Amino acid sequence: MTIYIIIATVIISLICFNNHHLNAKLIFNPYLVKHNKEWYRMVTSGFQHADFLHLFVNMFVMLSFGRAVENYYSLVFGQYSDWAFLLLYVSSIFAANVSTLYKYQNNSAYNALGASGAVSAILFTSILFNPFNKIYLYGIIGLPGILLGAIYLGYSYYMGKKQSDHINHEAHFYGAVYGILFTLALKPKVINIFIYEMLHAF
Repeated sequence: MTIYIIIATVIISLICFNNHHLNAKLIFNPYLVKHNKEWYRMVTSGFQHADFLHLFVNMFVMLSFGRAVENYYSLVFGQYSDWAFLLLYVSSIFAANVSTLYKYQNNSAYNALGASGAVSAILFTSILFNPFNKIYLYGIIGLPGILLGAIYLGYSYYMGKKQSDHINHEAHFYGAVYGILFTLALKPKVINIFIYEMLHAF
């Protein structure tokens, strides 16, 4: 499922790079969602990206952690794991945009796009199952997922409040939190795996 999502995202993103009409039709614009009821934008925007670097980073992280989450899901959801994984990813795009919709619903000039919210959900779901698995920054610095996750959440929350750049940090934050809550809502016993890993880390 990870590969299918990546292929779909790459194809749609590449098309949108050269098709401004389609890009404008799919992009997340809170004003149009609220006032024109174009709710599909809450999801379609997750399959678009601003440029090649934006696309590469998100899909690299997705490839790195998506397969691991698929394996974890297969253990707890069995034959329904593919559907659970797909629902996690797609609903995460929507969930990550909810706070932004509320904040910018009357700002017709605001647009956002990218899979960062959903990718954050995948990353934090992997941390839920294996909190001390090392995540490497720039391929060099290895930090336990639980530590990097805490730093990531703190940074995203701070930058979301500061609003000093053009990155939707709130989508990162809420996507990450949603990934954990989604998994626990479907399978509350997963928390036992997290507790076990935390208690037997040392």
